[in-house]
Amino acid sequence: MTQQPADREFDAYKTLQVDPEADQEVIQAAFRRLAQKWHPNVAGGPEAAARMTAINRAWEMLRDPYRRAIYDRDRGGRTTAANPIPGGSASGPSASTASSSPLRADPGLRRSAGASAPATPPPGQPSGSVLNFGRYDGWSLGEIARTDIEFIEWLDRTPIGRPYRQELDEILRRTGRRKSPEVEAKERRGLFRPR
Repeated sequence: MTQQPADREFDAYKTLQVDPEADQEVIQAAFRRLAQKWHPNVAGGPEAAARMTAINRAWEMLRDPYRRAIYDRDRGGRTTAANPIPGGSASGPSASTASSSPLRADPGLRRSAGASAPATPPPGQPSGSVLNFGRYDGWSLGEIARTDIEFIEWLDRTPIGRPYRQELDEILRRTGRRKSPEVEAKERRGLFRPR
């Protein structure tokens, strides 16, 4: 997949508004969200059609791990030994490994100016589940809560935090960022509750 000079200005990651090291699930969620927003049946006009075309083009480049690896390599030589082209060769995927190995980002890669750098190694004293994604890869939820409680709040609001919802709730209540269920029920005003 050789890019033409005009294509060098097109950035599939910027079009889908995701980080180049984002997991496949994040890219798919971003595509779906943008497709719902810019679909010509929802947002009329020529701008919507042009945006939807760009969104579809970006999704076609990034949805398949093999195509994504080639795109990353052509984009700036980002394919390394830790982030190989699935299938083992640059000529094409083999039948047995084309869909078996997901791409993993190499933490040593240089990042663009706007990208957030990975956190330092875990500080020790792990408590709770250990994350296997993002800037706190390898950190436990307790370690993250002691250093970056805003990240815990963000994780609680996002779909990727669903497996940790109960733990996150306990952490937020313990740190005072969330009220206890009794206080929330008492303060909740409804149609038939006294004011």
